[in-house]
Amino acid sequence: MLPLEGIKVVEIAQNLAGPYAAEILGMLGAEVVKIERPGGDDARGWGPPFVDGVATSFHAVNRNKRSVALDLKDPKAVAWLREFVRGADILVQNMRPGSLDALGLGAGALRALNPRLIYCNLHAFGARGPMARAPGYEPIVQAFAGMFSVNGTADGPPSRVGMQVLDLGTGVWAALGCLAALQRRQATGEGCVVDTSLLETGLGWMAQHIAGFGATGRQPPRDRTGNPKLIVFQAFDTADGEIVVAAANDRLFARFCAVLGHPEWGADPRFGTNRDRIAHRDLLVPMLAEAMRARTSAEWEAALEAAGIPCSPIHDIAAATAHPQVRALGILQPVPGVALEGVGLPVSFDGARPPVRRGAPALGEANAALGAPPPG
Repeated sequence: MLPLEGIKVVEIAQNLAGPYAAEILGMLGAEVVKIERPGGDDARGWGPPFVDGVATSFHAVNRNKRSVALDLKDPKAVAWLREFVRGADILVQNMRPGSLDALGLGAGALRALNPRLIYCNLHAFGARGPMARAPGYEPIVQAFAGMFSVNGTADGPPSRVGMQVLDLGTGVWAALGCLAALQRRQATGEGCVVDTSLLETGLGWMAQHIAGFGATGRQPPRDRTGNPKLIVFQAFDTADGEIVVAAANDRLFARFCAVLGHPEWGADPRFGTNRDRIAHRDLLVPMLAEAMRARTSAEWEAALEAAGIPCSPIHDIAAATAHPQVRALGILQPVPGVALEGVGLPVSFDGARPPVRRGAPALGEANAALGAPPPG
């Protein structure tokens, strides 16, 4: 039995953050019904690539759902949806701020119909403040939250994080908020409103940088692979590529120096603690880098692993997904009904990962089964 079996979720969301939140709940066993406009979620067209005419971006965050296509300009469609929500446990929405309220589908109206309903809003900039109604997408909010400023090379321009870290992260926070609200409902019998946003997620991911700025007033430096607070914690060029080394404490640093053939560096008082190594970064890092160029990535990987020093070559997606460790986890799962392998839920229960029970739905495939009016 999956943890959320018997829980009913209505998703009125599109693109990534809201659909990912609902997909997490669906992976945990909830029954998820996705409400789409007649033309479908915009993410259906966010390609290439496409599989069976639908963008892989849509496939990735809409598994374990059923689709109902509704024209919410039609009073009959709104009436059906209001009645359908009477039997729901959770509603997840990330539509344009105020749009659902204008249709009588806001939190106040629907929780009056169903006091046990957990109504989850995913915003761009948050539920309050002067920008509460402002639209926002991933790169906009990454830039706004300061994430660009700490990403990239020291001598290059600020850069965005190369994945949808705010969309997907906000989906995780939304799902977590819904689970906490379900737990509270067991005691009170009442649902609640859950709010999260891309901006709050971005600020959460920036917590260490913000704390450092609060203490020093200085902008954190950019480092392509390293960490301004730790040495050794970065990539090094090798004879044929790059490898990331994380000798992140004094014991590992001394062991790393021994593997490099320079145990005297590990005993040097200039490098004895992380604080010392940071103070002498400009001296130490070039010495380490020069030593690392002497052997290939595979040779260093074998030597470092034998010494118990965390390290990794820089994989591309093909190498990462083919690695025996990734395959052993069983996190890459076939998607029913489509020639596609997807990433499963990154959580297991008693050693078992929840399965992908169905692939992303065809637009409106559940209208007839659920008695919803046809769109248009």
